[in-house]
Amino acid sequence: MRPLRYGWWARLSNHETAVGLLMLSPVFVALIVLRLWPALIAIGHSLTSDKPGQGFNFSAYAYLFQDPTFLNSLYRTALFSIIVNPLQVAIALALALLMHRKIALGGLWRTLVLLPVVIPQSISSLIWGVAFRPDGPINATLVALGLPAQGFLTSTHQAMPVIIVVVSWVGVGYWMTFLLAGLKDIPVSLYEAAGLDGAKGWQRFWHITLPLLRRPLLFVLVADTVANFLVFAPVQILTGGGPQETTNLVMLEIFSRTFVYGDDKGGAAATVILVSVVMAVVLVQFRMMRGRSE
Repeated sequence: MRPLRYGWWARLSNHETAVGLLMLSPVFVALIVLRLWPALIAIGHSLTSDKPGQGFNFSAYAYLFQDPTFLNSLYRTALFSIIVNPLQVAIALALALLMHRKIALGGLWRTLVLLPVVIPQSISSLIWGVAFRPDGPINATLVALGLPAQGFLTSTHQAMPVIIVVVSWVGVGYWMTFLLAGLKDIPVSLYEAAGLDGAKGWQRFWHITLPLLRRPLLFVLVADTVANFLVFAPVQILTGGGPQETTNLVMLEIFSRTFVYGDDKGGAAATVILVSVVMAVVLVQFRMMRGRSE
């Protein structure tokens, strides 16, 4: 007589469950080796004392919170995210609503919007770098129109907007795909019923589209927040954090601190702080979206 199995052990003993776990095992191993283990090493290294026999301490964190360069990078990153997140989500939603309709040459427009997504971010940054050069095509066009040439990447007032344009050029099309998929899941019968009740376009959007698009919007908002906190390639390629540290986002600061100045302990501590800030922001977003839905 076979012994009875209960709970999780019974589910694990199921053949289909075992096969599923076996198929997922490479993902679990990769997650542990490439994500969890490096994170634990970074936390441990950031707490290690430089002097033998002193055990763990928070000297690296104390130094960072007194370092104006690191604090400026956190401020710049937060300001960057506050501007870019709603901008990208709003434009992506508008494009998704437009692409969801039957418009002339819809396939062509969809391809043009998605084209920046398939170009590596480093390549697109190089292309934009050439475009925004002092002798580049954008300034040449301005001069041809009788307007003065602009500093763009060398201007303390224009460098950050240029980074925002470059990042959004890629991000908008990417996030649009998720919102477009969410729109296609909304039953057409709901709009037809609302039309019979006299609901207009804005009323349909506010009372049908937005509520049923809440989950894709939440995913896009959270994922976009994480992605914008981790922006690195455009800043490193286009400005290097300049001019005068106006575009020195926190990922570039971590890179410079670790690989340029050799402060791997400070870089590990800065990474832990960044991850903690991102997790806190994401948690707040989840709570806000949940509160609105209730």
